[in-house]
Amino acid sequence: MPAADAQPVSSAQARRLFAPLADQPAIVIAVSGGPDSTALLWLVSRWRAARKQGPALFAVTVDHGLRPESRREAQQVKRFAASLGIAHRTLHWRGVKPKTGIQEAARNARYRLIADAAKRAGARLVATAHTQDDQAETVLFRLMRGSGPSGLQGMTDFAPFPGDPALRLVRPLLTVPKARLVATLRKAGIAFADDPSNRDPRYMRPRLRGIMPALAAEGLTAERLATLARRLQRVEEALQRAVEAAADAVAVNFEDRGGRRDRIVFDRGRFLRLPAEIALRLLGQTVARVGSEGPVELGKLETLFESLTQTSPRVAFRRTLAGAMVTAAGQTLTVEPAPPRRTRVQKPGGSRIPALTTRKTGTSDEAGRR
Repeated sequence: MPAADAQPVSSAQARRLFAPLADQPAIVIAVSGGPDSTALLWLVSRWRAARKQGPALFAVTVDHGLRPESRREAQQVKRFAASLGIAHRTLHWRGVKPKTGIQEAARNARYRLIADAAKRAGARLVATAHTQDDQAETVLFRLMRGSGPSGLQGMTDFAPFPGDPALRLVRPLLTVPKARLVATLRKAGIAFADDPSNRDPRYMRPRLRGIMPALAAEGLTAERLATLARRLQRVEEALQRAVEAAADAVAVNFEDRGGRRDRIVFDRGRFLRLPAEIALRLLGQTVARVGSEGPVELGKLETLFESLTQTSPRVAFRRTLAGAMVTAAGQTLTVEPAPPRRTRVQKPGGSRIPALTTRKTGTSDEAGRR
Protein backbone atom coordinates (compact mmCIF):
# COMPACT_ATOMS: atom_id res chain seq x y z
CA MET A 1 0.00 0.00 0.00
CA PRO A 2 1.49 3.39 -1.03
CA ALA A 3 2.16 5.54 2.04
CA ALA A 4 0.31 8.48 0.48
CA ASP A 5 -2.88 6.40 0.23
CA ALA A 6 -2.70 4.90 3.72
CA GLN A 7 -5.50 5.72 6.13
CA PRO A 8 -5.06 5.71 9.92
CA VAL A 9 -6.49 2.78 11.88
CA SER A 10 -9.91 3.84 13.16
CA SER A 11 -11.26 3.27 16.67
CA ALA A 12 -13.85 0.87 15.23
CA GLN A 13 -11.19 -1.20 13.53
CA ALA A 14 -9.07 -1.21 16.68
CA ARG A 15 -12.03 -2.60 18.62
CA ARG A 16 -12.30 -5.47 16.14
CA LEU A 17 -8.55 -6.12 16.19
CA PHE A 18 -8.32 -6.30 19.97
CA ALA A 19 -11.67 -7.94 20.74
CA PRO A 20 -10.10 -11.43 21.12
CA LEU A 21 -7.96 -10.05 23.96
CA ALA A 22 -10.78 -8.72 26.10
CA ASP A 23 -11.01 -11.71 28.46
CA GLN A 24 -7.31 -11.77 29.34
CA PRO A 25 -6.29 -10.78 32.89
CA ALA A 26 -3.08 -9.13 31.66
CA ILE A 27 -1.19 -8.59 28.41
CA VAL A 28 2.49 -7.81 27.92
CA ILE A 29 3.15 -5.61 24.88
CA ALA A 30 6.58 -5.82 23.26
CA VAL A 31 7.56 -2.29 22.19
CA SER A 32 10.87 -1.57 20.51
CA GLY A 33 10.10 2.09 19.83
CA GLY A 34 9.76 1.64 16.07
CA PRO A 35 6.59 2.67 14.22
CA ASP A 36 4.82 -0.69 14.34
CA SER A 37 5.18 -1.39 18.05
CA THR A 38 4.62 2.25 18.99
CA ALA A 39 1.35 2.19 17.04
CA LEU A 40 0.39 -1.08 18.74
CA LEU A 41 0.94 0.47 22.17
CA TRP A 42 -1.03 3.59 21.23
CA LEU A 43 -3.95 1.69 19.73
CA VAL A 44 -4.26 -0.93 22.46
CA SER A 45 -4.05 1.72 25.18
CA ARG A 46 -6.92 3.69 23.62
CA TRP A 47 -8.93 0.49 23.20
CA ARG A 48 -8.43 -0.42 26.84
CA ALA A 49 -9.18 3.09 28.07
CA ALA A 50 -12.55 2.99 26.30
CA ARG A 51 -13.57 -0.16 28.17
CA LYS A 52 -14.92 -0.44 31.71
CA GLN A 53 -13.22 -3.80 32.12
CA GLY A 54 -10.35 -5.49 30.40
CA PRO A 55 -6.80 -6.71 30.75
CA ALA A 56 -4.06 -4.93 32.62
CA LEU A 57 -1.44 -3.70 30.16
CA PHE A 58 2.33 -3.90 30.63
CA ALA A 59 4.86 -2.64 28.09
CA VAL A 60 8.38 -4.04 27.83
CA THR A 61 11.34 -2.93 25.74
CA VAL A 62 14.40 -5.09 25.20
CA ASP A 63 17.67 -3.18 25.05
CA HIS A 64 20.02 -5.56 23.25
CA GLY A 65 22.97 -3.25 23.79
CA LEU A 66 23.97 -3.55 20.14
CA ARG A 67 23.50 0.10 19.13
CA PRO A 68 24.42 3.26 21.02
CA GLU A 69 20.91 4.64 20.41
CA SER A 70 19.11 1.71 22.04
CA ARG A 71 19.25 3.09 25.57
CA ARG A 72 17.77 6.41 24.49
CA GLU A 73 15.04 4.66 22.48
CA ALA A 74 14.08 2.53 25.49
CA GLN A 75 13.81 5.66 27.60
CA GLN A 76 11.57 7.25 24.99
CA VAL A 77 9.27 4.24 25.08
CA LYS A 78 9.19 4.42 28.87
CA ARG A 79 8.12 8.07 28.76
CA PHE A 80 5.51 7.36 26.10
CA ALA A 81 4.07 4.45 28.07
CA ALA A 82 3.92 6.63 31.18
CA SER A 83 1.97 9.27 29.25
CA LEU A 84 -0.57 6.56 28.43
CA GLY A 85 -0.73 5.33 32.02
CA ILE A 86 0.87 1.99 31.17
CA ALA A 87 3.57 0.35 33.31
CA HIS A 88 6.85 -0.19 31.47
CA ARG A 89 10.05 -2.16 32.00
CA THR A 90 13.30 -2.08 30.07
CA LEU A 91 14.88 -5.52 29.76
CA HIS A 92 18.64 -5.76 29.15
CA TRP A 93 20.49 -8.43 27.19
CA ARG A 94 23.70 -8.64 29.14
CA GLY A 95 26.85 -10.65 28.65
CA VAL A 96 29.15 -11.33 25.72
CA LYS A 97 27.49 -11.05 22.33
CA PRO A 98 28.32 -13.62 19.62
CA LYS A 99 30.32 -12.55 16.59
CA THR A 100 28.17 -14.60 14.21
CA GLY A 101 24.45 -15.34 14.14
CA ILE A 102 23.81 -12.14 16.07
CA GLN A 103 20.22 -11.69 14.90
CA GLU A 104 19.18 -15.20 15.92
CA ALA A 105 20.95 -14.86 19.26
CA ALA A 106 19.29 -11.49 19.87
CA ARG A 107 15.88 -12.92 18.99
CA ASN A 108 16.34 -15.83 21.39
CA ALA A 109 17.49 -13.50 24.15
CA ARG A 110 14.52 -11.22 23.50
CA TYR A 111 12.03 -14.06 23.80
CA ARG A 112 13.64 -15.30 27.00
CA LEU A 113 13.61 -11.85 28.63
CA ILE A 114 10.03 -11.13 27.58
CA ALA A 115 8.84 -14.52 28.84
CA ASP A 116 10.34 -13.80 32.26
CA ALA A 117 8.69 -10.36 32.33
CA ALA A 118 5.30 -11.82 31.35
CA LYS A 119 5.43 -14.32 34.19
CA ARG A 120 6.27 -11.58 36.68
CA ALA A 121 3.33 -9.54 35.39
CA GLY A 122 0.93 -12.48 35.68
CA ALA A 123 0.27 -12.40 31.92
CA ARG A 124 -0.29 -15.43 29.72
CA LEU A 125 -0.30 -13.43 26.50
CA VAL A 126 2.45 -11.40 24.79
CA ALA A 127 1.42 -9.05 21.99
CA THR A 128 3.80 -8.17 19.17
CA ALA A 129 3.38 -5.70 16.32
CA HIS A 130 3.89 -7.96 13.30
CA THR A 131 2.13 -6.44 10.30
CA GLN A 132 0.85 -7.52 6.91
CA ASP A 133 4.22 -6.50 5.49
CA ASP A 134 6.01 -8.79 7.96
CA GLN A 135 3.70 -11.61 6.94
CA ALA A 136 4.54 -11.09 3.26
CA GLU A 137 8.28 -11.10 4.03
CA THR A 138 7.88 -14.31 6.04
CA VAL A 139 6.11 -16.07 3.18
CA LEU A 140 8.79 -14.99 0.71
CA PHE A 141 11.57 -15.96 3.11
CA ARG A 142 10.17 -19.45 3.62
CA LEU A 143 9.47 -19.89 -0.08
CA MET A 144 13.12 -19.14 -0.79
CA ARG A 145 14.13 -21.67 1.88
CA GLY A 146 12.07 -24.42 0.25
CA SER A 147 9.25 -24.65 2.78
CA GLY A 148 6.12 -26.67 2.10
CA PRO A 149 2.48 -25.69 2.70
CA SER A 150 2.82 -25.51 6.49
CA GLY A 151 5.68 -23.04 6.31
CA LEU A 152 4.00 -20.93 3.65
CA GLN A 153 1.02 -20.33 5.92
CA GLY A 154 3.31 -17.76 7.52
CA MET A 155 2.58 -16.39 10.96
CA THR A 156 -0.73 -16.96 12.71
CA ASP A 157 -2.74 -14.57 14.89
CA PHE A 158 -2.09 -16.75 17.94
CA ALA A 159 0.88 -19.05 18.41
CA PRO A 160 2.84 -20.78 21.18
CA PHE A 161 5.41 -18.43 22.63
CA PRO A 162 8.89 -19.50 21.50
CA GLY A 163 10.65 -21.44 24.22
CA ASP A 164 7.81 -21.24 26.74
CA PRO A 165 4.65 -23.30 26.17
CA ALA A 166 2.95 -21.68 29.17
CA LEU A 167 2.65 -18.43 27.20
CA ARG A 168 0.91 -17.46 23.98
CA LEU A 169 2.02 -15.01 21.33
CA VAL A 170 -0.65 -12.79 19.75
CA ARG A 171 -0.23 -10.64 16.64
CA PRO A 172 -3.31 -8.40 16.51
CA LEU A 173 -1.97 -6.23 13.65
CA LEU A 174 -1.13 -9.07 11.26
CA THR A 175 -3.74 -7.93 8.71
CA VAL A 176 -2.78 -4.25 8.91
CA PRO A 177 -0.30 -2.71 6.41
CA LYS A 178 2.65 -0.94 8.00
CA ALA A 179 1.80 2.24 6.09
CA ARG A 180 -1.50 2.50 7.97
CA LEU A 181 0.30 2.31 11.31
CA VAL A 182 2.67 5.07 10.26
CA ALA A 183 -0.32 7.15 9.13
CA THR A 184 -1.96 6.53 12.53
CA LEU A 185 1.09 7.87 14.39
CA ARG A 186 1.47 10.88 12.12
CA LYS A 187 -2.15 11.84 12.57
CA ALA A 188 -1.74 11.61 16.36
CA GLY A 189 1.57 13.50 16.27
CA ILE A 190 3.49 10.62 17.90
CA ALA A 191 7.22 10.23 17.25
CA PHE A 192 8.92 6.88 16.77
CA ALA A 193 12.43 5.53 16.43
CA ASP A 194 14.16 4.45 13.23
CA ASP A 195 16.37 1.37 13.54
CA PRO A 196 18.97 1.44 10.72
CA SER A 197 19.46 -2.33 10.97
CA ASN A 198 16.04 -2.65 9.31
CA ARG A 199 17.74 -1.43 6.12
CA ASP A 200 21.07 -3.23 6.53
CA PRO A 201 21.63 -5.30 3.34
CA ARG A 202 23.77 -7.80 5.25
CA TYR A 203 20.56 -9.33 6.54
CA MET A 204 17.95 -11.22 4.53
CA ARG A 205 14.85 -9.37 5.77
CA PRO A 206 16.04 -5.92 4.66
CA ARG A 207 17.00 -7.31 1.26
CA LEU A 208 13.53 -8.79 0.86
CA ARG A 209 12.08 -5.48 1.97
CA GLY A 210 14.07 -3.78 -0.75
CA ILE A 211 12.65 -5.91 -3.57
CA MET A 212 9.03 -5.77 -2.40
CA PRO A 213 8.18 -2.61 -4.41
CA ALA A 214 9.36 -4.29 -7.62
CA LEU A 215 7.31 -7.40 -6.85
CA ALA A 216 4.29 -5.25 -6.04
CA ALA A 217 4.64 -3.50 -9.40
CA GLU A 218 4.26 -6.93 -11.04
CA GLY A 219 1.19 -7.72 -8.95
CA LEU A 220 2.82 -9.69 -6.11
CA THR A 221 1.82 -7.29 -3.36
CA ALA A 222 2.13 -7.76 0.39
CA GLU A 223 -1.65 -8.07 0.54
CA ARG A 224 -1.67 -10.95 -1.95
CA LEU A 225 1.14 -12.76 -0.15
CA ALA A 226 -0.75 -12.35 3.13
CA THR A 227 -3.90 -13.67 1.42
CA LEU A 228 -1.94 -16.73 0.31
CA ALA A 229 -0.86 -17.27 3.92
CA ARG A 230 -4.46 -17.09 5.19
CA ARG A 231 -5.63 -19.57 2.54
CA LEU A 232 -2.86 -21.98 3.45
CA GLN A 233 -3.83 -21.65 7.11
CA ARG A 234 -7.26 -23.00 6.15
CA VAL A 235 -5.62 -25.80 4.20
CA GLU A 236 -3.34 -26.56 7.14
CA GLU A 237 -6.26 -26.89 9.54
CA ALA A 238 -8.06 -29.27 7.18
CA LEU A 239 -4.94 -31.37 6.61
CA GLN A 240 -4.23 -31.60 10.31
CA ARG A 241 -7.70 -32.95 10.98
CA ALA A 242 -7.21 -35.45 8.18
CA VAL A 243 -3.89 -36.56 9.70
CA GLU A 244 -5.52 -37.05 13.10
CA ALA A 245 -8.25 -39.17 11.55
CA ALA A 246 -5.67 -41.17 9.59
CA ALA A 247 -3.67 -41.84 12.75
CA ASP A 248 -6.74 -43.33 14.41
CA ALA A 249 -7.42 -45.45 11.33
CA VAL A 250 -3.96 -46.93 10.80
CA ALA A 251 -2.40 -47.10 14.29
CA VAL A 252 -2.56 -50.59 15.76
CA ASN A 253 -0.44 -50.28 18.90
CA PHE A 254 1.70 -47.94 20.96
CA GLU A 255 3.77 -47.99 24.11
CA ASP A 256 3.32 -45.11 26.55
CA ARG A 257 6.15 -44.56 28.99
CA GLY A 258 6.15 -41.65 31.38
CA GLY A 259 3.42 -39.75 29.56
CA ARG A 260 4.89 -39.99 26.04
CA ARG A 261 4.45 -42.52 23.29
CA ASP A 262 7.81 -44.18 22.81
CA ARG A 263 6.87 -46.77 20.22
CA ILE A 264 4.07 -46.41 17.68
CA VAL A 265 3.01 -49.17 15.29
CA PHE A 266 0.94 -48.65 12.13
CA ASP A 267 -0.66 -51.12 9.77
CA ARG A 268 1.79 -50.90 6.89
CA GLY A 269 -0.72 -51.57 4.12
CA ARG A 270 -3.28 -49.07 5.38
CA PHE A 271 -0.55 -46.47 5.92
CA LEU A 272 0.73 -46.82 2.35
CA ARG A 273 -2.82 -46.48 0.97
CA LEU A 274 -3.24 -43.06 2.56
CA PRO A 275 -3.00 -39.99 0.29
CA ALA A 276 0.68 -39.15 0.03
CA GLU A 277 0.47 -35.78 1.81
CA ILE A 278 -1.49 -37.25 4.72
CA ALA A 279 0.90 -40.19 5.09
CA LEU A 280 3.93 -37.90 4.86
CA ARG A 281 2.60 -35.61 7.58
CA LEU A 282 1.61 -38.51 9.80
CA LEU A 283 5.07 -40.00 9.48
CA GLY A 284 6.74 -36.65 10.18
CA GLN A 285 4.63 -35.94 13.25
CA THR A 286 5.26 -39.44 14.59
CA VAL A 287 9.01 -39.13 14.09
CA ALA A 288 9.00 -35.74 15.83
CA ARG A 289 7.02 -37.18 18.76
CA VAL A 290 9.11 -40.31 19.21
CA GLY A 291 12.53 -38.99 18.16
CA SER A 292 14.94 -36.89 20.14
CA GLU A 293 15.65 -34.01 17.75
CA GLY A 294 12.35 -32.17 17.49
CA PRO A 295 10.63 -31.16 14.22
CA VAL A 296 11.74 -33.03 11.12
CA GLU A 297 13.35 -31.31 8.16
CA LEU A 298 10.95 -31.61 5.24
CA GLY A 299 13.48 -32.58 2.57
CA LYS A 300 14.89 -35.43 4.65
CA LEU A 301 11.41 -36.59 5.57
CA GLU A 302 10.42 -36.66 1.89
CA THR A 303 13.52 -38.71 1.04
CA LEU A 304 12.71 -41.27 3.74
CA PHE A 305 9.05 -41.40 2.73
CA GLU A 306 9.92 -41.94 -0.94
CA SER A 307 12.25 -44.82 -0.01
CA LEU A 308 9.55 -46.34 2.17
CA THR A 309 6.85 -46.17 -0.50
CA GLN A 310 9.16 -47.61 -3.17
CA THR A 311 10.17 -50.58 -1.02
CA SER A 312 8.18 -53.75 -1.71
CA PRO A 313 5.93 -54.81 1.20
CA ARG A 314 7.76 -58.14 1.09
CA VAL A 315 11.07 -56.42 1.84
CA ALA A 316 12.12 -55.21 5.28
CA PHE A 317 12.90 -51.49 5.57
CA ARG A 318 14.80 -49.58 8.26
CA ARG A 319 15.96 -45.97 8.43
CA THR A 320 16.71 -43.42 11.15
CA LEU A 321 15.60 -39.81 11.11
CA ALA A 322 15.76 -37.06 13.74
CA GLY A 323 16.51 -39.49 16.54
CA ALA A 324 13.77 -41.97 15.57
CA MET A 325 14.00 -45.34 13.88
CA VAL A 326 11.44 -46.24 11.21
CA THR A 327 11.08 -49.97 10.54
CA ALA A 328 8.74 -51.68 8.07
CA ALA A 329 8.54 -55.44 8.32
CA GLY A 330 5.70 -57.59 7.08
CA GLN A 331 2.39 -55.85 7.76
CA THR A 332 3.68 -53.37 10.35
CA LEU A 333 5.36 -49.98 10.27
CA THR A 334 7.03 -49.10 13.56
CA VAL A 335 8.45 -45.76 14.73
CA GLU A 336 10.52 -45.85 17.91
CA PRO A 337 13.54 -44.08 19.42
CA ALA A 338 16.74 -44.75 17.51
CA PRO A 339 19.46 -46.58 19.43
CA PRO A 340 22.23 -44.31 20.74
CA ARG A 341 25.20 -43.85 18.52
CA ARG A 342 28.27 -45.70 19.64
CA THR A 343 31.24 -43.68 20.78
CA ARG A 344 34.57 -44.00 19.09
CA VAL A 345 37.06 -46.39 20.63
CA GLN A 346 40.82 -46.41 20.46
CA LYS A 347 43.22 -49.16 19.55
CA PRO A 348 46.09 -49.80 21.97
CA GLY A 349 48.35 -47.82 19.69
CA GLY A 350 46.12 -44.78 19.96
CA SER A 351 44.83 -44.61 16.38
CA ARG A 352 41.05 -44.19 16.05
CA ILE A 353 38.70 -46.57 14.29
CA PRO A 354 35.21 -45.43 13.27
CA ALA A 355 32.29 -46.86 15.22
CA LEU A 356 29.27 -48.32 13.50
CA THR A 357 26.56 -45.68 13.71
CA THR A 358 22.99 -45.25 12.62
CA ARG A 359 22.30 -42.93 9.71
CA LYS A 360 21.24 -40.08 11.90
CA THR A 361 20.03 -36.86 10.39
CA GLY A 362 20.51 -33.28 11.43
CA THR A 363 17.99 -31.11 13.18
CA SER A 364 15.30 -29.01 11.56
CA ASP A 365 15.87 -25.41 10.50
CA GLU A 366 13.91 -22.71 8.74
CA ALA A 367 14.33 -24.48 5.41
CA GLY A 368 12.44 -27.48 6.69
CA ARG A 369 9.45 -25.77 8.14
CA ARG A 370 6.24 -26.98 6.64
